[in-house]
Amino acid sequence: MSMNPSMSHAVATESSPLGAVRQLWSDYMTLAKIRLTGLVMATAAVGFVLGSGDRIAWPAMFYMLIGTLLASAAASAFNQVAEIQRDARMPRTRNRPLPAGRVGSLHAIVYGIVCTGLGLTIQAAAVNLLSAAMTALTIFVYVAVYTPLKSRSTVNTLVGAVVGALPPMMGYVAAAGSLGPGAWVLGAVLFIWQVPHFLALAWLYRRDYELGGYRMLPSVDPSGAITGRMIVVWSIALVPMGLVGLQVGVTGYVFAFGAIALGAWLVWLGITVHRKRTDGSARRMFLATLAYLPLLMGLMVFDRIPLWLMG
Repeated sequence: MSMNPSMSHAVATESSPLGAVRQLWSDYMTLAKIRLTGLVMATAAVGFVLGSGDRIAWPAMFYMLIGTLLASAAASAFNQVAEIQRDARMPRTRNRPLPAGRVGSLHAIVYGIVCTGLGLTIQAAAVNLLSAAMTALTIFVYVAVYTPLKSRSTVNTLVGAVVGALPPMMGYVAAAGSLGPGAWVLGAVLFIWQVPHFLALAWLYRRDYELGGYRMLPSVDPSGAITGRMIVVWSIALVPMGLVGLQVGVTGYVFAFGAIALGAWLVWLGITVHRKRTDGSARRMFLATLAYLPLLMGLMVFDRIPLWLMG
């Protein structure tokens, strides 16, 4: 039986050394959850900007971001090692490197250990020890607390929100050398934002989570009433955060009023989710939370421009 020339070329490419390297690189990016890691790096960068005063130490920011990249990759790899069997049950995750068998557990563990060691060493040597300690804490909470809790309690969403709040605080510490009001405001915003964000996502993938054995709120709330209510409540909690930032002196009026407007937008969409309880309304809420965060962080950075110009 003859093989189609284009198919023959594809098979040869996949089985070639270069094809194997490309596949391994792709698998490493998946182990690192590179899109999530990019978001983590962005929030850490905003934290660094807020903690920098009138001048940004660009070399320190660069090393902080490299350390954050490696630490986030490590935490994601350890998480996937722990969840191989559950990921294999879910259509959304069954083709990841570990459940698909392209990467072994030991390989992924070594990958995680190397990334952890390099990330923490860079943070400690080129940034500061407190930044390194907060990075280590983030890895620990994500792997040792959040990951096992996902299959045991719906409280996992709040613990996951703590994990997401730590990187911007770490970025602030990397610049300022200590935890100041800006770190706590930014951490609070990230903590609160993650709840409606992940509840909307969990609603969309509730059947997947049920197959995987994860206890997400929408999976144990068939009517969606509690989920919708929680989305509204946590969205409302975001609205005054702009005024909090203004009150403690870490942001200006641009951020304050922008945050109120963006928060009101999420509240409106959250109320729609609560009323309709449909995939469409949850998807709009999820996409809105994705837009909310970069817009809000952009306002934070924009508010710092006059300070840099005066400096």
